[in-house]
Amino acid sequence: TIAFINGNGTTTEPQAYSFTDEKVSVGSYTYRLKQVDFDGTFEYSNAVEADVLAPSSFVLEQNYPNPFNPSTTIKFSLPYETEVRLSVYNTIGEKVAEVFNGNLKEGYHEVVFEAASLTSGTYFYRLEANEFVDVKKMLILK
Repeated sequence: TIAFINGNGTTTEPQAYSFTDEKVSVGSYTYRLKQVDFDGTFEYSNAVEADVLAPSSFVLEQNYPNPFNPSTTIKFSLPYETEVRLSVYNTIGEKVAEVFNGNLKEGYHEVVFEAASLTSGTYFYRLEANEFVDVKKMLILK
């Protein structure tokens, strides 16, 4: 079981239910629904398969929220397993934080950057992965 969605009971009106499985890695997944009635009886739907493909290129996304205080989320994608370094710099180019440094598998990744120790201002975050390098700007408002 990965989630439970409350039903609307017996009704003559059409109902729509949805669920998004956001914490998946690259791979194949099989899903099915289990409908449980008020009397405890249940039935399963047919299985549905979903493939999560690896990204085709390196991408560094804009952090969210931006501006932020005290934390923000930085997302990026990797087309294959590689060593990754994600660092934060101030406006004069000094490294003020190393958010991540290590190997990651291909796929979609996100890290939370905690900036409680930094002052308000403009900062830059830099992703280095293999020969890919990208920089984005972020703003801390306290």
